[in-house]
Amino acid sequence: MAKPMREISGLGVNDLNNALLTSTEPLLLRGLAASWPMVQAARRSEQEADAYLRSFYRGATVGAMLGPPEANGRFFYNDDANGFNFYPVHAKLNNVLDEIAAKRDMDPAPTVYVGSTTVDTCLPGFREHNDLALGARDPLVSIWIGNRTRISAHYDVPDNIAVVAAGRRRFTLFPPDQLQNLYIGPLDFTPAGQAISLVDFHQPDFERFPKFSTALEHAQVAEMEAGDAIFIPSMWWHHVEGLAALNVLVNYWWRQSPDYMDTPTNALMMAFLTLRDLPPEQRKAWQEIFRHYIFEADQQTAAHIPEQARHVLAPLDDEGARMLRAQILKKMNR
Repeated sequence: MAKPMREISGLGVNDLNNALLTSTEPLLLRGLAASWPMVQAARRSEQEADAYLRSFYRGATVGAMLGPPEANGRFFYNDDANGFNFYPVHAKLNNVLDEIAAKRDMDPAPTVYVGSTTVDTCLPGFREHNDLALGARDPLVSIWIGNRTRISAHYDVPDNIAVVAAGRRRFTLFPPDQLQNLYIGPLDFTPAGQAISLVDFHQPDFERFPKFSTALEHAQVAEMEAGDAIFIPSMWWHHVEGLAALNVLVNYWWRQSPDYMDTPTNALMMAFLTLRDLPPEQRKAWQEIFRHYIFEADQQTAAHIPEQARHVLAPLDDEGARMLRAQILKKMNR
């Protein structure tokens, strides 16, 4: 079964070093943001957390998801998998907070969730008092606000630090090699942009999803309170639960790659178009080409070619990326 995540205590918002921020294993950073005024308000009461958020609100409209009580907080597909069990709305944040407060004592309650909203746009000034020092990194900083919710296991391409600013969270993480044991749904029709596990973690159907028991043997779990943070390495699958009547999460995304690099997801989608349905022997040949030029490429891969003639086999930079992208678009638009 799942095991507790490696835990580090005693760090503050200015203590995040490069070794930690490039870890290839998840880390529970206990009390990392304990000094945040938002966290201190939340530790006193949900009402004070609500009031603290509102103190930065200047009228922005946010995207929210609303789910019925019978969904028990789980954002998922409908029974026919041709739609979803929630509906999206655009609303003023203060109205969303009013809705969460009104549902506080209901059990089960309709689910209210604001996902991945840029902090500086939604709550200007919030980060002046509630932030992390990440050195030269320029992260995308987002806020997530809701009541009791369940977000199905998914991965993100960037590295991620997520801070519980109010409420309680449970993260369940799986390494990237557990893909086949998580029973992932459609890649291009998803509840929120990322492909998700079809397994209900609260009631796993081991007859339908027998290999999920193997995934659980590799799982790591973090139970988190306000002020705790979690480092999630790129591509690790994570299932996220909001356990309180008001939960607020602030997360920081950044990539360990140059800005000119596109997301590898685009390459995957192109592979469906160009590779997957080839005859087996051709697919095997292309597997060898990708192994040679991509997955095991090193300084010797193009060493036999004069340096000035290596073109795409040379190290990529901004100019080279623009030229390559232009070539790809030209071929695709023929």
